[in-house]
Amino acid sequence: MSRTPGRPDRAVAPVVGKALEAGLVVLFLVLVTTALSTSVVPGYERVAGQRVADRTLAGAAERVQQAIPPRARHATARSRVDLPRTIAGRGYRVRADGRALVLDHPDDALAARSRLALPARVTRVEGSWSSRDPAVVRVEQGDGGLVVSLVRGDGA
Repeated sequence: MSRTPGRPDRAVAPVVGKALEAGLVVLFLVLVTTALSTSVVPGYERVAGQRVADRTLAGAAERVQQAIPPRARHATARSRVDLPRTIAGRGYRVRADGRALVLDHPDDALAARSRLALPARVTRVEGSWSSRDPAVVRVEQGDGGLVVSLVRGDGA
């Protein structure tokens, strides 16, 4: 069977070639997207989450330390602490543990701990904050010294 110009089956070869090219481009995009979503991007998100967790806890510790009033006989103080609502897309908690603050996150790799530099007249640090609620530091005179409380809400 001889092919002559003007026959309808003549256009099949270019169409098949273009379809193969498009298929290869789609396959390449799928492979690159899969590689990024399974290795590179999650690793970057975890590193970014760790940095945000560390900065959040350092900022919270600084605010707690700044809330301690200068030496006075009967001192009380209240200070608001700004916390990001989420770290790596999830809520978290900051709690007192002795003379330290601990950031508890659902992803254990994002948990953090920071020791507080407090004067000896602070007898204890207690309470916790949720990233979903307003966070307040309350300092009041207690038996034998100052009590630092991490309070959720308005701090009342």
